[in-house]
Amino acid sequence: MKKMKLAGLATAVFMFAAMMTACGNAKATNVTTEQATEATTESAAETVTTTAAPETTVASTAAAETATDEAMRVGSLKGPTTMGLVNLMKASESGTSEGKYQFKMETQPDQILAGLVSGDLDVALIPANMASVAYNKTKHGVSVIDINTLGVLYIVSGDETIKNMKDLSGKTVLSTGQGASPEYVLNYLLSSNNVTDCNVQFMSEATEIAAKLKEDSSLVALLPQPFVTAACAQNPDLKVAFSLNDAWNEVSADSKLLTGVTVVRNDYLKNHADQVATFLKEHASSTEKANADVAETAKLVAEYGIIEKAPVAEKALPNCSIVCLTGNDMKSALSGYLNVLYQANPKSVGGNLPENDFYFIG
Repeated sequence: MKKMKLAGLATAVFMFAAMMTACGNAKATNVTTEQATEATTESAAETVTTTAAPETTVASTAAAETATDEAMRVGSLKGPTTMGLVNLMKASESGTSEGKYQFKMETQPDQILAGLVSGDLDVALIPANMASVAYNKTKHGVSVIDINTLGVLYIVSGDETIKNMKDLSGKTVLSTGQGASPEYVLNYLLSSNNVTDCNVQFMSEATEIAAKLKEDSSLVALLPQPFVTAACAQNPDLKVAFSLNDAWNEVSADSKLLTGVTVVRNDYLKNHADQVATFLKEHASSTEKANADVAETAKLVAEYGIIEKAPVAEKALPNCSIVCLTGNDMKSALSGYLNVLYQANPKSVGGNLPENDFYFIG
């Protein structure tokens, strides 16, 4: 495990990079697409807020009116959200799923969003803030049906005195995601804990931070899974100090720190309500198996090319916060999270907070 290559995790972590930074503004777009696939956390920031989904309405396609037995077209990004979906993907492939599906994975979030808006996709697993951007750009043309991934950010260090946000007082924290959600989330949590003297040093790539941690375990860093797993494998003196999920829960009882959600085109939902209900049921089952049968799910994660090796996936999976939250729990968790981003930068959620029709309660 010590010889594990960080590059082998780039594809999986790109999804996190896209999700956590899709809310960035133009100032954050200082890296190339090639760098984004190396798991930078500035990737796709401007793509989502300024160029993705230029249409003002979700396209009404012939596919929206097709017979009820046609396969649902599901798009997702390679990473934690799809890791929760792999058991359903396998069941569909083997013909044992209740619903009929066509799954498509991409490495760039704008491709998923473009497919959703054009009508080439019916359902999409995308960054939480991107769902709000899509809702605004399509004039309420999409609805969120579940939360599929909670936060995957962790404070990592060999400094055993760091156990919570307050312990970051006077510390320097290495992070990616300047001008995007990692910065907004970190600032929110520091402010909520009255920490005013934490120095956040932003870097362009998570791999750069991991390399520094390999050489010096006394450093403090904010990293996503599965980079946390890789970094700790590279330097046994490193450990997870705490999860930002826990830090968020301590200051915000009515919301949660999020990464990904699942959205549906409203045209499709209107004409295929039964299929959407079946997908939600099977997505929940797939998620439950991902958390309960980690070893077998890890094999599928490797089989579908999300993480190169099953042992790495097996170690990372329990810390990827894979869930399937629906209904009022979903609405409460997501609306509070989006409000934090909105207060930091309205553009991060498409300029306006979604209205009640954004949340499909069922």
